[in-house]
Amino acid sequence: MQVRLTRRLLLEERVNVPDGKGGFSVSWQVLGSHWASVDARSGREAVVGARDVSKVRHRIVVRAAPEGSGRRPQPDQRFREGARVYAILAVSEFDAGGRWLECWAEEGKE
Repeated sequence: MQVRLTRRLLLEERVNVPDGKGGFSVSWQVLGSHWASVDARSGREAVVGARDVSKVRHRIVVRAAPEGSGRRPQPDQRFREGARVYAILAVSEFDAGGRWLECWAEEGKE
């Protein structure tokens, strides 16, 4: 199985930053970068509130990292490529040898 890693993505984790008034704001911290294969798989539109929302599901393949490693992508993290953001929904092994991870992610405008 040949995987072509042609796109550099930043792996980011959500961080809650205190706002000084008892609440917090959400920020994103970069954990590292991954070379990846990114393939669009499906898309849909929906109405959220009074706005049209477009969502595209992608399969993103990266080199494997062991369970518990900070380099292993996880659901609720995201990949970023410039202005494009891919919310990670699920992660699993892509091949029987465990050399690659398959990440299902959703890119969308809200």
